[in-house]
Amino acid sequence: MNILFVYYYPSGGVETLARQRSYALKKHGIEFDFLYYKQGPGIQNIDMNSTFITNDDKEIERIINTGNYEAIVVCSDHTFLSRVRKMNFKGKLIYEVQGLGSFSQAEDWLRQAQPCVTENADAILLPKTPHLNRLVEKYYPLMKKYAFHNCIDTNMFSYRTVDNIESSPIIGWVGRIEENKNWKGFLELGYEIIKSNPLVKMWMFIDNSLTTPTQNRLFKNMINQYQLNNNIYIHDNIPHHKMPEYYSIIRDSGGFLCSTSKVEGFGYAVVEAMSCRCPVLTTDSDGIRSFVLHNYTGKIYSIEDLKPALEEANSLLNNRALRQQIGLNAQQYIHAHFTPRKYAKNFINMLRELGVYKI
Repeated sequence: MNILFVYYYPSGGVETLARQRSYALKKHGIEFDFLYYKQGPGIQNIDMNSTFITNDDKEIERIINTGNYEAIVVCSDHTFLSRVRKMNFKGKLIYEVQGLGSFSQAEDWLRQAQPCVTENADAILLPKTPHLNRLVEKYYPLMKKYAFHNCIDTNMFSYRTVDNIESSPIIGWVGRIEENKNWKGFLELGYEIIKSNPLVKMWMFIDNSLTTPTQNRLFKNMINQYQLNNNIYIHDNIPHHKMPEYYSIIRDSGGFLCSTSKVEGFGYAVVEAMSCRCPVLTTDSDGIRSFVLHNYTGKIYSIEDLKPALEEANSLLNNRALRQQIGLNAQQYIHAHFTPRKYAKNFINMLRELGVYKI
């Protein structure tokens, strides 16, 4: 069967999920095509033969008419649901809740989307994230809802032996330079760490095409203010398949991945690092509670208090045995709970209940 996935642009965790899901379901006879409204840096990770870039209704209608799709999964953009129904699409429409930002942003979004989703969608799909589950239940009590964990290709995302081990510890960070990812919190923490260990490096993996001029100016000003230019290395738009190597380098350097987000619906970068045995230190951003168990698979700190964050960071940097044990526990946990096989089973069960998967 054929499914079309629709989203604004290929970037970040949503684009990662789209590909991981496609790989997981392909062996079950389910083929995914991707429709993005505009180009994005994540396009380098996608097979272009199955990807469409357009926001033109006539072109979209042609794609749908020729694609023979039994279902369309629409991520975040509720307005597309009514658009596609007007194109006389008779298959199942699944509204996917991912990447909605902070608690208040997610609630505003889902409240505004309510009339359109209720009228046009057949079901709602979301990760097992407490605040998203709570909000979806609040605004869509009568709709069919499917909540299950996202997946990761653990064959691809696994620890890799690297030849050139970095001589100084590296603290990694992955995200967009925007408010919810809380890059300021990362710079503040890095500044405090470097005061006692000037050799520590800060590697930031970003997508510069999504940075607004205002945020970029604030970002550069803060780096200058904290005199971090000699410690920070910016990696812009690294191809996704290369990230396991970087997570492995960070691990072998004696460092860790730091996630400073205010709110995460899931947190793919954290899962990816854990799958590569790279220790993680993360804010309690809700979505990460599905896989980060404090002092077992990672370390969690409150975003409001920098002192405990600094203590947790130093314990990872200075306690090699703890760091290695947490990394190993994390990899085992991810490989046990977030497999493509489990995701495919949950997704297929959803399709069966919706009457579009007959095998």
